[in-house]
Amino acid sequence: MIMEFTQRSPLRILLGSPEKGLGPGNLGALIARAGVGKTACLIHIAFDKILQNGKIVHVSLQDGPDKISSYYNVILAELVKALGLKEERETRTLMEKNRMILAYLNQSFDLRRLRENLKNLSEKTAFRAGTLIVDGLDFAKAGPETFEAFKTLAKEYEAEIWFSVLSHRHIAEVNERGIPYPCHEVDHFFSVIVQLQPATAGIQMKLLKDHGRPLKDEDTVILDPGTFLAVAL
Repeated sequence: MIMEFTQRSPLRILLGSPEKGLGPGNLGALIARAGVGKTACLIHIAFDKILQNGKIVHVSLQDGPDKISSYYNVILAELVKALGLKEERETRTLMEKNRMILAYLNQSFDLRRLRENLKNLSEKTAFRAGTLIVDGLDFAKAGPETFEAFKTLAKEYEAEIWFSVLSHRHIAEVNERGIPYPCHEVDHFFSVIVQLQPATAGIQMKLLKDHGRPLKDEDTVILDPGTFLAVAL
């Protein structure tokens, strides 16, 4: 399954990256309007790591662990069907072994709690994640000190951290580097920034920043809106 998925994973957009991906100690941002598929795409990024036996922690600030777990199960079933795979049971076991879900609901999230939870996972269960998925952080309210602290956390745990970023149709503000609101004032903290937008052929996934390298027109992938697998190979 690993080879089939890797060839069509959304992360294939980073194959030309100097790091061949986001990389330990770095922050990545996935920007899209509501309903375009940020969470689904983040879960695909998680599967990309899980299938290579990497450990991930999914940090949700909006949905409870049962709902997040359900998202993973639905997407796994879609992957098995779309790729014609026969290892669903083995993949499910691998997912459950290599994924932890931490939910902070009703504005209960703070970095001190996250750090303590990660410490407990590492010390008490020997679960040390190489990737964190942070879904639901309000970028419009989070200041530079928040991302400075996340950067420190990423370096401390030698992990990469991916964030969902909610953009708005009615706010067209973009900085001089082409990074849209609400990431436009904190983009220097991020090594990779990707934008999802609806397109005629599906969902357009476009690189806006990749470790400082000059970007090209081909730094775009079209994703199937049903499976979020790459269709433009």
